[in-house]
Amino acid sequence: MSLGDNLIVMSVVLAKTSPMKATVLNSAIQASSAAPTVTKEKAKQTTRQAYPDYKVIVLNDDFNTFQHVAETLVKYIPHMTPDQAWKLTNQIHHEGQATVWVGPLEQAELYHSQLIRAGLTMAPLEKA
Repeated sequence: MSLGDNLIVMSVVLAKTSPMKATVLNSAIQASSAAPTVTKEKAKQTTRQAYPDYKVIVLNDDFNTFQHVAETLVKYIPHMTPDQAWKLTNQIHHEGQATVWVGPLEQAELYHSQLIRAGLTMAPLEKA
């Protein structure tokens, strides 16, 4: 038997013996039986967006040799193998440009400036 059931039984018993006490008890029952209202706050969700990647693009020119371009890519672009560098150098020559690295802005700025200092012709950084 729950607390509410016990109070109702007591109210009936008191009503038979003392109407005044029964009225007070009924008021207490009604006050206690009203369930408290609980409002749930919606949790604020923040979605994190990834930082955009940037492309480092080398442009074709008439004064850098294949060997200089390939060696420069191997020297300054992380994990660049000589085979990859030669493929990219051919792409630069035949298509006019090649994306040699893609990643976070700060690193892209570093590689971009290093390749410029080495004499390569570079396109401005652009979002990937």
